[in-house]
Amino acid sequence: MTDRSYVKGVIYIILSAFFFALMAAFVRLSGDIPFTQKAMFRNLISFVIAFAAVLKQVKNEGFDSIRIPKGSVKFLILRSVSGTIGIFGNFYAIDHLILADASILNKMAPFWTVIFCLLLIGETIQIIPLLAIITAFLGAMLVAKPSFDFSKFLPSLCGFASGMGAGFAYACIRKLSTFKCPGKIIILFFSGFSIIFTLPFMWKGFTPMTVQQTLFLLLAGISAAAGQFTITAAYFYAPASKISIFDFSQIIFSASLGFFLFGQKPDIFSFCGYILIVSMAVLNFVYQQKKK
Repeated sequence: MTDRSYVKGVIYIILSAFFFALMAAFVRLSGDIPFTQKAMFRNLISFVIAFAAVLKQVKNEGFDSIRIPKGSVKFLILRSVSGTIGIFGNFYAIDHLILADASILNKMAPFWTVIFCLLLIGETIQIIPLLAIITAFLGAMLVAKPSFDFSKFLPSLCGFASGMGAGFAYACIRKLSTFKCPGKIIILFFSGFSIIFTLPFMWKGFTPMTVQQTLFLLLAGISAAAGQFTITAAYFYAPASKISIFDFSQIIFSASLGFFLFGQKPDIFSFCGYILIVSMAVLNFVYQQKKK
């Protein structure tokens, strides 16, 4: 990995954090709509943009230019399944938790990405990053505040699952980069899979929307598409262990948007959880830099 690739990876992952924070805000602003319906809009916009990019390449370079590398189909499927789980969990959490809490639980993804990259492609993990992951898990529990009231615990559990699903999805992207699988193909495959998976829920319980709600969901979809393209580019340019810390900038973006748009103020336990998770991210980053 060159210094130039590292810088590109950092820029892209910060951009993705900003776009995903915007997406979460627009999803929340869209109001009382089933989270599966929100997920459909999020995936539909990404699919249209990726499909247009593929069509443009076919027009300019012919069908032979669009190829799915041998051995990559399995990881395209795994990326799609885990990514869909991540979206469903994240959107449910956004609807039922304050924005910053939903964001921090989803932002466990970088730690899971490091673990899954170890399992999928052998990217090494040392004792310090492992301890950071364990401590970050404890921080996530402070945010989730598990209780015996399942109705209150479920949104936090979904938020936690969204982070794990996203982490595995990003590890699959990293694996797909070793096959030189084009980013637009990864996004097209994932978006198409998610749309098909969401259709039965839409068919059964579609809720009519106002013009304002439709506009917010379209903006959420555009923001999500931008986030998808930039996160895919980020993990193409650099290993997860080197750049994943910068994904935590979404916490700052989400907390700021949550405060200014919704007047949301995290409690003391959530703040302690934020500090633990971000501190472990910084520790991991410093360790990686010293090791380098």
